[in-house]
Amino acid sequence: MVTSDLITNANTLVEPGRGLLAADESNPTIEKRLDSIGVENTPENRLAYRRILLTAPSIEEFLSGVILFDETIRQADASGTPLPEVLTRKGIIPGIKVDKGAKALAGHEGEKVTEGLDGLRERLEEYYKLGARFAKWRAVIAIGPGKPTAACLEANAHALARYAALCQEADIVPVVEPEVLIDGDHTIDQCRAVTAETWYHLFSQLHRQGVMLEGTVLKASMVIAGKACPQQASAEEVAEQTVSLAREYVPAALPGIVFLSGGQTPVQATENLNAMNQLGPQPWRLSFSYARALQEPVMQSWRGNSANAEAAQNALYHRAKLNSQAALGRYTSDMEKAA
Repeated sequence: MVTSDLITNANTLVEPGRGLLAADESNPTIEKRLDSIGVENTPENRLAYRRILLTAPSIEEFLSGVILFDETIRQADASGTPLPEVLTRKGIIPGIKVDKGAKALAGHEGEKVTEGLDGLRERLEEYYKLGARFAKWRAVIAIGPGKPTAACLEANAHALARYAALCQEADIVPVVEPEVLIDGDHTIDQCRAVTAETWYHLFSQLHRQGVMLEGTVLKASMVIAGKACPQQASAEEVAEQTVSLAREYVPAALPGIVFLSGGQTPVQATENLNAMNQLGPQPWRLSFSYARALQEPVMQSWRGNSANAEAAQNALYHRAKLNSQAALGRYTSDMEKAA
């Protein structure tokens, strides 16, 4: 483990005004998104789309890292340059999704635990050789009657911590993602209570597994009401609830927190992030690690037509720029019109 490299890369990922693009969708997930624009889910179409994302001009102004899928990290641009190298030349750190997905947690109906620890040490060695310098592991925590259970919270926190320790052994920055799902009719207060328990278990396990927080990044869900809750909070309330909870549970040694958009619209995700950063300086930097909230306008512009590639890349640049401004607390709704 090269401590200085881990700390340097972790801090680079959360540089002021820069965030992460999550482009690590599994084949079933990207199939749903391609279906929404009438594009067939083929290896050729997936590559064409991801090339649009990763070769977009000047995105390095706003993106510090991109999370890749196993298929993508092995692919190249039209000139034959490996896609991780394309990113590195731009000053963007290549990352890789390494978990094997959330599976049913035995004995706990409706709850899941993320798998993928078996063989992870060897996979991390390979991904490092392919250019990855950070990784991501996602756990999912559902809110509902009797959920989450302590067993679910403990199992997922333990897996996240073991993954993080293996990453650091391989000189790869771990991005730990315990996502509290937005599905359901729970209130923002219920979400806060569950997120508090989730973060408590996570940081306890990270400590027990000897994970160096200075070389780690938290990918967090915002404290927000469930999609079916009739009482939806304003951006200001989401920001206050999220940041105040983080100040209770997230150690100051962590370089930064990057938020997932988790079912929010692109505009909502930007507004909420901006409101957080308008609360003033925090012990850690607050930025973004968005998938759909960055990619949705890109897909709608592209729609499988190579003639639309430039327009799609312009859409990515614009959305990334708005979230860069939100990460600095400088976003305004007027900026939406400049697309």
